[in-house]
Amino acid sequence: MPTWGYSYAAQGEKEAMASGRDLRVSFKEMVELLREIRGKKLSEAYNILDEVIALRRAIPFKRYNGGVPHRKGISGAGRYPVKAAKLLKKILKSAEHNAMNKDLDPDNLYVKHAAAQMGMKLRRFFPRAYGRASPKIEQMVHVEIVLEEREESEE
Repeated sequence: MPTWGYSYAAQGEKEAMASGRDLRVSFKEMVELLREIRGKKLSEAYNILDEVIALRRAIPFKRYNGGVPHRKGISGAGRYPVKAAKLLKKILKSAEHNAMNKDLDPDNLYVKHAAAQMGMKLRRFFPRAYGRASPKIEQMVHVEIVLEEREESEE
């Protein structure tokens, strides 16, 4: 069984980590969603994800915005990555439980590090007319989250 590492080196006792491996979700949507919650308080990150799942808040697409329409409430291109938000919420819950296991206060947790890397590709073939076949390639994603406990004065 392989062991997985993090692209972030732990720097203290007041940090908790969690990761999701080989997630079947859009890499581009996950990158934009992680950009939106990075640096936010944990409760605020949960609120953002809940609003995305309920289609009340669009996530601005800053890098992967080719062909993405403009949305109300943001200046520029955006989407509602519901599937990515549901999976990210599970990973955040896991990181929160890891933090509580280390006796960290959940009310003072912030998202210190949030990153996505490309995982393996699932290659399949889609049958077409006249006996041909087109490749169907699905990109998997690795996600890692690091939460840090900050004191009230550090905000």
